[in-house]
Amino acid sequence: MKEIGIITAMDEEREAILNIMQDVHVVQIYNLRFLRGTILGKNCILVKCGIGKVNAARTTQIMIDNFEVQYIINLGSGGSVNPLLKIGDVVIGKQVVQHDFDITAFGHSKGYITGVGNYVMCDRGLVSEFEKVMNNLEDRIYQIRTSVIATGDIFITDIGMKDKIHSKFSADVVDMECAAIAQTCYLDNIPFIVVRSISDTPDGKNSATFDENLKLASKRCASILKEFLR
Repeated sequence: MKEIGIITAMDEEREAILNIMQDVHVVQIYNLRFLRGTILGKNCILVKCGIGKVNAARTTQIMIDNFEVQYIINLGSGGSVNPLLKIGDVVIGKQVVQHDFDITAFGHSKGYITGVGNYVMCDRGLVSEFEKVMNNLEDRIYQIRTSVIATGDIFITDIGMKDKIHSKFSADVVDMECAAIAQTCYLDNIPFIVVRSISDTPDGKNSATFDENLKLASKRCASILKEFLR
């Protein structure tokens, strides 16, 4: 039975999606709780991977190894590195990059991964479907963009680093998981997509802003997922 894989990093993101699921039961694998259920009649499996690239890649591989996933959606909050993006705005990942991966000593550009390249492309069909759904939403009060999302094992607070990532990678959003999920899916030939709602902007004090807006970003992602699955 094919299922739609859904991965979040944090409790708040997972709980927002769990609130729109029905007929949920738990499958425990190692320390991970995979929540199987339905959203609008679609078979889904939801898991919280935890923060960071290792947790994200590990959880993605365990999901792929143990369940027959049709595709994987990674949803959650993200930090804006584009000044045009505000709290609650949504970015659909067109492609993702690891901004902290560095083998420039061997003549490669920053973010380049051997056997993968600089960027991993999200599934074009899924991107197109998400764009259609988002553009057809009525009474929408937030902006939607399709762009690059940059991942690294750091919660960015420095304005200079924010600007550098935006300039170097043409990224709109930073996070700590999605490129690791994308790389795992890419290597395993599993379609995937990333959706981020803005929770903060690196400005030296955005850890507090993140805490204030995490639930808003989480609920927005859950709402978008529900509309997509409708």
